[in-house]
Amino acid sequence: MNATLLARLRKELDHRRATTGLRRDLVVSGAQGPTLKVDGKTLVNLASNDYLGLAGAPEVVESARRALRDTGLGVAAGRVLSGTRAAHAQLEAEIAELVGTEDAILYTSCYDANLGVFDALLGPTDAVVSDALNHASLIDGIRLARARRHVFAHADLDDLERRLIGCADARHRLIVTDGVFSMDGDLAALPRLYELARRHDAALMVDDSHATGVLGTTGAGTSEHFRIDGRVDVLTGTLGKALGGAAGGFAAGPREVVETLRQASRPYIFTNALAPPLAAAALTAIRIARARPELRERLAANTAWLRGALHDLGYEVLPGEHPIIPVMLRGGSLARDMAVALRREGVLAFALSHPVVPTGGERIRLQVSAAHTAEQLELAAGAFARARALLADR
Repeated sequence: MNATLLARLRKELDHRRATTGLRRDLVVSGAQGPTLKVDGKTLVNLASNDYLGLAGAPEVVESARRALRDTGLGVAAGRVLSGTRAAHAQLEAEIAELVGTEDAILYTSCYDANLGVFDALLGPTDAVVSDALNHASLIDGIRLARARRHVFAHADLDDLERRLIGCADARHRLIVTDGVFSMDGDLAALPRLYELARRHDAALMVDDSHATGVLGTTGAGTSEHFRIDGRVDVLTGTLGKALGGAAGGFAAGPREVVETLRQASRPYIFTNALAPPLAAAALTAIRIARARPELRERLAANTAWLRGALHDLGYEVLPGEHPIIPVMLRGGSLARDMAVALRREGVLAFALSHPVVPTGGERIRLQVSAAHTAEQLELAAGAFARARALLADR
């Protein structure tokens, strides 16, 4: 290996270790669900995106098992070669029906979808105007595109309008936002964003990864939640959270948008198709999510209960209604120490600190599931109550 490269990497790792620390992936056991095992100890799992509790649902697992038997593990080919199976076309049709668009296209992840949208749809005379707190996949996709890039302050629609006016000479202007922002759990103001897009003849793109299956009466996402169905030009989302929790992502919208992505989106063209067992599992999860609104009702009730319990304990909880619950523990290593204390008390939760969130915005991010029982949520609240001793000593 090149000694100069290794020396630089070693120095940078040493600096990271001394400042923010090095991440170590936690090895857990058991199927994804309301509990997981760590080192043989069962913990209440508040650290996954399995919002509807479908990752381990017997019907979802069985559909994957049947597809594995019938089609094998993978296809060893892209969609444009011999990779397309009936499950792919069925899943795309069901996604479009769920989110209320004319068509949808599958990717192996929503990260890939966001990497592939911008360069396929936009050129150098176009402009993208993106929320400052958008997901890393949107940021990376925008960087790969030839379009001009503009960033507006998070949720500041006056700043957005100024930037739209500033790039009025562009052929197309595309406003880009998360539907739900994953660090704070806040929702984009879609009605006002749509109104701005219409006023300035701009297109609107929403990454609804944390909303699909979760928000709206049928789980269609933030557009349905705000009752503005059909007014988003490009919608991306994931199958790896509420819709089965495995893998896969999608882009949805008008037929012309989706057909253009099929012809020109590089992550769609130049990679293997989604494994058919995963497509079959996601298809089943979507059908369950649409047929069982009580899952979203239970999720909302669980979220409201835990938010209230933490607030009553005196914790600073960012306001909201989404099952992402940020518990703010500002300063130094407090959030990381709290995560360790919670694990000792039977709760799996993770701390977020710089550079994932700004310095001073350190927190524990909890993620609630419809599968959590009242007893598990009470255990979690009790763990936070006992961990207050840690705060008192700081």
